[in-house]
Amino acid sequence: MEKLRFGVIGTGGMGTAHCANFEKIEEAVLTAVCDIDAGVVQAAAERFGVPGFGAAEELLDSGLVDAVLIATPHYSHPPIAIEAFRRKIHVLSEKPIAVTVSQADSMIAAALESGCAFGVMYQFRSAGVWRQARRIVEEGRLGEVYRTMLVMGWYRSQAYYDSGGWRATWTGEGGGVLINQAPHFLDAFAWLGGLPTRLTGGTRTRLHEIEVEDEAFATLEYANGAHGYLYASTTEAPASEVLEVCGDRGKLELRGGQLRVWDLSTSIRAHCRESTAMWGDPESVAWALERPGGGGQHREITANFCRHITSGEPLMAPGAEGLWAVELINGLILAGHTGDTVELPVDRSVYDRLLAELQAGSREKSRVREQRVTDPQHL
Repeated sequence: MEKLRFGVIGTGGMGTAHCANFEKIEEAVLTAVCDIDAGVVQAAAERFGVPGFGAAEELLDSGLVDAVLIATPHYSHPPIAIEAFRRKIHVLSEKPIAVTVSQADSMIAAALESGCAFGVMYQFRSAGVWRQARRIVEEGRLGEVYRTMLVMGWYRSQAYYDSGGWRATWTGEGGGVLINQAPHFLDAFAWLGGLPTRLTGGTRTRLHEIEVEDEAFATLEYANGAHGYLYASTTEAPASEVLEVCGDRGKLELRGGQLRVWDLSTSIRAHCRESTAMWGDPESVAWALERPGGGGQHREITANFCRHITSGEPLMAPGAEGLWAVELINGLILAGHTGDTVELPVDRSVYDRLLAELQAGSREKSRVREQRVTDPQHL
């Protein structure tokens, strides 16, 4: 089998982990690396035995790659991706695909114009438990959805935020917990429950010495009249991860990676109208579900991306769907800073103006202890 030639752009902690993963992906081979830090890219080039480049365009013009995996800080995802698409090079982007919805729109348009594959590294979508949840929703077994809920309570130390001058700044990251830690859960939330049409919410910096949010919360409204609730933070230990989708015929709950589903003997709407009993709920039965094993690895998204290019396998995580999380991120940051209810899709020009104001007020960090350490769960 002819392997797809891949370059990794951005060889920090996560980028290095992606480089190492190519040793486990039979559909692809790592052929080049790139990083703006000369020492970092030299180390990566020597470790993986491939040419190293100091600028993304140098790698893109090298003729050594068919596709690139972009693992740079968020702001640079769109310009690098667009340059790759102009050269007819396929793009797999780390999350989020962009900082703003307007930038995400430009990436999606460039991908369509080029005819190249565009994917996003949302590895939850490859996990058996999340794919099973998706099938349940797609089959309509929950009935019409009337409520959604997401709680993602994580923890990050001050040392984590001090590890890079770009981290947790408006100029370097474009946000805090929403744009860094929450995108995987925001994607899964939209994947299972759909995008709301409006949200009202807030953001704040509760614990850390950073200029962006470490806590965000919102109430949501959907086109069919359903409501939802969303919470994300890096101020909580031990971690909490709960997602619910509640429908007229059943309920789905993902808690800490465990899937629970209940089936109702009759719809809530019908029971409410037809039951003559003063007390009692519609009978509910827990579904006997086989616990799907495996999945949820970065390399599975990469391998699927390769097979999509070589044999037409459907993408698990299409780049165009990467827009969903960015809509929620931008919408909630906008609501938090204006105090207004925000309609989705987000007004592109309004959000761009807000971000420009936040960037103008951004200040260089006074305390930075540079570290490039891969999250242990990705090793």
